[in-house]
Amino acid sequence: MTHQDRKQRFEVIYVANYADILAYVRRRTASHEDAADAVAETFATAWRRLDDIPEGRDARLWLFGVARRVLANGRRAESRRSELVERLGQELALWAAEHAEPGDHLRGVKEAFARLSPGDREILALAGWERLGSDEIATVLGCSRANARLRLHRARKRLAKQLLAENVDITRIGLRAVAMTKGTP
Repeated sequence: MTHQDRKQRFEVIYVANYADILAYVRRRTASHEDAADAVAETFATAWRRLDDIPEGRDARLWLFGVARRVLANGRRAESRRSELVERLGQELALWAAEHAEPGDHLRGVKEAFARLSPGDREILALAGWERLGSDEIATVLGCSRANARLRLHRARKRLAKQLLAENVDITRIGLRAVAMTKGTP
């Protein structure tokens, strides 16, 4: 592949996936600067490993996997696990506020979500926020499809249990939150 062909392929991948990768990273970082750094590192890896990137829609999933590893490395280096829980809770609270009926602040949903393990929150976020199916989640997490389906199913059950403990009426939450606790994405 010539340098020009590589450049064109990278540009196609970049343009097609930048917004999704930025959204994914932004939901998981504390600042715009941290998000910009993680996105830049993700696409720098994509450029270096351009020949490893699958064709078509699978390129997006490959990039999600790279972004996920970039973020994990950053968290390990800076010990930010507690900040991650808070940011995810804030994102959920913002979403809940946008979709709540007047006067319903869904504090119980935020608290239930925050009590889940980081792994459960991540898989539910991939299904709910990134709108990935089990097969796509398996690719991002680097596990089998069966394992991804099982992990997603168990995470939904644990979320439903936490929601019940908070006395949250899931029929009033809205379609996205209900999809996170019932059925498939």
